[in-house]
Amino acid sequence: MAATGFFSHPDCRKHEMGAGHPECPERLDAIEDRLLASGVGAALDRREAPPASLSDLELAHTRLHIASLRGLSIQLAEEINAGGPAHAQIDPDTSINTHTWDAALSAAGAALAATDAVMAGELENAFCSVRPPGHHACHDHAMGFCFFNNVAVAARYALERHGLKRVAVVDFDVHHGNGTEDILSGDRRVLMVGIFQHPFYPNSGTEHPASNMCNLPVPAYTRGMEVREMIEAAWIPRLDEFRPEMIFISAGFDAHREDDLGQLGLTEQDFAWITSRIKDVARRHAKGRIVSCLEGGYNLSALGRSVEAHIRVLADL
Repeated sequence: MAATGFFSHPDCRKHEMGAGHPECPERLDAIEDRLLASGVGAALDRREAPPASLSDLELAHTRLHIASLRGLSIQLAEEINAGGPAHAQIDPDTSINTHTWDAALSAAGAALAATDAVMAGELENAFCSVRPPGHHACHDHAMGFCFFNNVAVAARYALERHGLKRVAVVDFDVHHGNGTEDILSGDRRVLMVGIFQHPFYPNSGTEHPASNMCNLPVPAYTRGMEVREMIEAAWIPRLDEFRPEMIFISAGFDAHREDDLGQLGLTEQDFAWITSRIKDVARRHAKGRIVSCLEGGYNLSALGRSVEAHIRVLADL
């Protein structure tokens, strides 16, 4: 049986958006600490992510968006050398430092390298422990802590570079993956299924989604059992009907009941259950092929426990 891969890069820790920002480098440390303490980390095939190429990023993003982020990074470095601020603001919640460009290339590159390894049969599935996250990054702009849409880039890469005919994207972050929907909406080769708190940032996902979107908005304080029932009733039949040849997961763990950035009531056991149902679909239709990428999750203890639970299922531990 092929192993479960674990992709990351040191550059992903160097991107930061200022003191007190919830999307912080310590998130990756919390995951590493939990995998070390639990012994789960020793069972994984660890690989360092290469940077994504600009041509691969263009599978999901405009050339102008990519160039503007690169230009902003260069401009920031010049301003810092002249005594300027350490960050450049993209939106009220999102900024870059001089390491963001490299971190964002590594985050997307992890998803692409994982796709290559899974498609080659070297790995059955993989988890990308990366930041910045990606699912709010739209076709032509960054937003919501996200710069490049790691999962959308990888999904298009599997279709265009590996010749797959059908891929699925599963998003269980507490926030709607508006960027992924923006990029993949109407692409009949992709089915996206998502569950998210609503009404909530970014206040999208409910206005006439395209036919290849299966969105499940849920009110604040929804508990895990209700979420499981909705997934069983809505996602699984759609996924089985679609028969994806590969599944990509936007693995956000901020729907955990201990996470202050959302108000849903999931636990690590719920994330394990969701992962097991996705894995069942992957084994039925996709030769088990899954690439999962970290999105949200800001309570460090809950994040570490949830990622451990997610990876235990992926790796059959």
